[in-house]
Amino acid sequence: MTLDIRGGKKTTGISENRFVVFEELISNAIDSYLIRKDCYDDIPPLSIRFDIEVYPLDLVSGEQVGVKVVCKDNGAGLGDQQVKAFVTKDSTFKDDLKIKGIGKCFGSGRVQYFHFFEQLKIDSVFESDSKIFLRTLNVANNTREISEGSFLTSDAKERDIETTVSLTGLSREAARKHFSSGNIPTDFSARNLRHHIFITFLHRLIALKNVIGDFCIEVSTKIEGDEELQKITSEDLPENKPVSDIPIICSHGNADRIGEHKLSVSLYEFFVDRHVGFEHEVALCANSSIVKSITRSFLKVQKDRKTSLDGKFYIILFESDYLERNVNVRRDSFNIPLSCGSSEMFSHGPSMEDIIESIEDFVLGLLTPTDFDRDALIKETGVKFGISSKMLFDARVKVKYGDTAEKIAKRVLKKYQEEIIDDTAEIFDLKQELLALDPRHSDFRDKVNEMSWKYTSTIKKMDMANLSQLVVRRSSMIEVLSLAVGKSLAVQTAGGRKENEKIIHNIFFPTGKDSNDNIDHDIWILNEEYHYFDHIASDKALASIPWQGDELLFDADVDERLEELFRKNNKENGLKRPDIAIFNQEGAAIIIEFKAPGVELQEHDQDLIEYARLLAARSKGKINKFYGYLIGDSINENRLRGYTKFSSGRGYFGTDAVVDLNTRIQYGELYSEILFYEDFVDRAEKRLKVYKEKLGIG
Repeated sequence: MTLDIRGGKKTTGISENRFVVFEELISNAIDSYLIRKDCYDDIPPLSIRFDIEVYPLDLVSGEQVGVKVVCKDNGAGLGDQQVKAFVTKDSTFKDDLKIKGIGKCFGSGRVQYFHFFEQLKIDSVFESDSKIFLRTLNVANNTREISEGSFLTSDAKERDIETTVSLTGLSREAARKHFSSGNIPTDFSARNLRHHIFITFLHRLIALKNVIGDFCIEVSTKIEGDEELQKITSEDLPENKPVSDIPIICSHGNADRIGEHKLSVSLYEFFVDRHVGFEHEVALCANSSIVKSITRSFLKVQKDRKTSLDGKFYIILFESDYLERNVNVRRDSFNIPLSCGSSEMFSHGPSMEDIIESIEDFVLGLLTPTDFDRDALIKETGVKFGISSKMLFDARVKVKYGDTAEKIAKRVLKKYQEEIIDDTAEIFDLKQELLALDPRHSDFRDKVNEMSWKYTSTIKKMDMANLSQLVVRRSSMIEVLSLAVGKSLAVQTAGGRKENEKIIHNIFFPTGKDSNDNIDHDIWILNEEYHYFDHIASDKALASIPWQGDELLFDADVDERLEELFRKNNKENGLKRPDIAIFNQEGAAIIIEFKAPGVELQEHDQDLIEYARLLAARSKGKINKFYGYLIGDSINENRLRGYTKFSSGRGYFGTDAVVDLNTRIQYGELYSEILFYEDFVDRAEKRLKVYKEKLGIG
């Protein structure tokens, strides 16, 4: 048997875990000790010692450093069976031993030695047939393969049984992927490695204590002559807090399979006054060892991970047969899909998304800071995105610590979209079933009722999703308009030419565009009905506006005649050109006149009918519905004729027939309103309030 190093490195890439070598050495040392203890009862307690040396490669500058790791343990050593297992990549040697606490063998860990270091040396003293032997191996990482013949065996009388593994020279691949020279002294410090080993092996060490009793793991680092020693003993281990198993629930999957897989939970508390340098940790495990940390799924900010809660840090570890079966070869992740979008996916097992969602209530119940204001976050989501607490409940979206309003809104809308698609498909299937039924039978009516209720519920979901986005847009536009009316927008308070009327016009609808330009208008601010008008042309040459096919809406001289009327009004009243929006498919025109401060509105109430009469005549009656708005800040009610005050007491309205003055033929009708600037903003806010009440947003 041979171990193909080059092939192994090619098929098993370098681990994402930068301390995988230490974990492999400790796992092998523990397993070796368990094998020895299974054969001999009267042996010393488990002892594992790391000696790490960080040495300069560049003697001049000292910037480039090398690393040497030596691990010594008092396990059984490299007997004949162990050597055979070493050179067999997919060995099941450990699996067949049936020793309590021993790890499962994947055979890929030793390949990582050659990914991370340039040289491997093993000196192992072992016992065989009551005799003591020394077995050695010394190979470089560019060695092609290792066979049983690569190990040299000699007598070792009077020597203690122990194994020393030396790894020298950090590889370029490992340095490039995981380490930089400047950080190596910190990364390989005894304190840092002790902490990593303690957290990673915590669960296994606690289980191991019940099997072997006392143990000691030492980590010594020598850097530039300074030595640091750290220890982990059985006395350092905390107690496992009792917690019930948690079922894995797939919200997308088949309800019959929900809870089929369960996670066992190990919860450990560390008090800040006794454990320095700790932080919260949440991880998924296999074989009692951490495989994948998921802490950042719950605590996004490093500050939160390093901040104790009531003087405690929590380590929460999850295990299950499902995780064990799906751990990858490198044991640095799981062969589990990241997300689950359908019941078909669930048939292959839960996704990582399912696992995290299943445990988040438990985890965040422990790790959520006491100052987290859930209600404030829900309120912010409502203000920014129109997502109400009712929508959150209907969509079954949880608001948790670490969320933002943006993330919550995306989850809610995604859930609504998914449900709408599913419901639409179900309605289609119900309709197909309905078509196959006999209308004379009772089940026909039952199916009609079922389809009707399903359709009604789907409409509600669609309305809620669309309405939430509508409310946000309209809230923003009203706020902008209110500032524009008060001349408080940044562009209005800056120096330069003042174009307040043009700014307000562009809030309603962009100038010089029509629906062929994909115009995005907000004319609903004046009247909700205008929101549904199809084709709009704003502030364009009227003679260029199309009607049907190649036919134009107005006579060719309409702009010239309109300019004459504008000049007349400008001369007599000092007015600016009104804003005119043509909705030609509806045969409607909206005419808006913004009056300068101090100009009394009642003096210009006839301007609107003049414009309407001209537009009706030059369109030969195609435009016959006119909506006029006269907007300013001053009015003398005593001189106002033909208008009725609104019941609210704010503003006036009136109607006039649009008649050809020569023939007396009526072209259409003008509905007009006289408003103060703040009136139409107030009315728009009141209409928006209705939508907010439907969504449950204050």
